[in-house]
Amino acid sequence: MKKLVMAFGVLVVLGAGAYNLVTKVNLNTEIEIGTVVDSFNGVDVYFNGGVNHVLERNVSVDGYNLGLKYQCVEFVKRYYYELFQHKMPDSYGHAKDFFDADVISGSVNLKRGLLQFTNGQGELPQVSDILVYQPTLYNPYGHVAIVAHVDLEGQKVEIIQQNPGPFSESREVYAIAKNDDGYFIDHRPILGWLRKMSGV
Repeated sequence: MKKLVMAFGVLVVLGAGAYNLVTKVNLNTEIEIGTVVDSFNGVDVYFNGGVNHVLERNVSVDGYNLGLKYQCVEFVKRYYYELFQHKMPDSYGHAKDFFDADVISGSVNLKRGLLQFTNGQGELPQVSDILVYQPTLYNPYGHVAIVAHVDLEGQKVEIIQQNPGPFSESREVYAIAKNDDGYFIDHRPILGWLRKMSGV
């Protein structure tokens, strides 16, 4: 039994290593890394190839850390910096770190300097909110995206994202559902969203 457990452990480690290696290269030879593939409110989305590929750190002219090119975090931080001149008090961390489980929905996430809302607690996202996705088995870092459109009549929300993978689209649409607290995004990995505070 111990040998079987050890063999399984070795396979898991080898599988994880192979996955990590493959996700650092661009398997889509049709698009070069760094190509603009989409844009929203004048902020470009760049192609990154493999989800674990990192080019270099992107820093604004005034020294603010925008993130690693061209990860999902780099896009949402660049979006907030260019559109709202917003600088997060804590400019580091993975995508999953954007959501603080200790923050009450509708309160301020101090590390990000933004209002935080929990998915499933009644508040609907608005255009330009930052969606935060929980980590998965194949993505321990989580994911972030920007809300591009909310259609209450059609009960759907469209998001725009950077670094979804070499063959995935920059846009996705999720259903809006309803529970006792009100509306929520019916997409389990979404923890919640962050929003610019009015007047700030």
